[in-house]
Amino acid sequence: MIRHIVMWKFREGTEREQEQFLTGLRGLFGVIPQLRRCEVKRCIGKDNYDAVLVSEFASMEDLQTYKDDPRHKAVSALCKSIRTDRVAADYEI
Repeated sequence: MIRHIVMWKFREGTEREQEQFLTGLRGLFGVIPQLRRCEVKRCIGKDNYDAVLVSEFASMEDLQTYKDDPRHKAVSALCKSIRTDRVAADYEI
């Protein structure tokens, strides 16, 4: 099992787009079968990242299938247009 964690910082003035992105990301759960777990949250406290995704996949191949899915790519494209930073980590559980 693979846990995939991603965190983002967003540009100021993109609050509407941020909500669209986070809602879209949550909406992938139950739609893309390889996505076994999906938690999307706003971060709290100053000096933190703005949002986080914690997701799980059966394998690295399933994670890649998820990344290549056109529905994920559409949500990801919105994120790329509003983010200032992104970090990610994948590990076995």
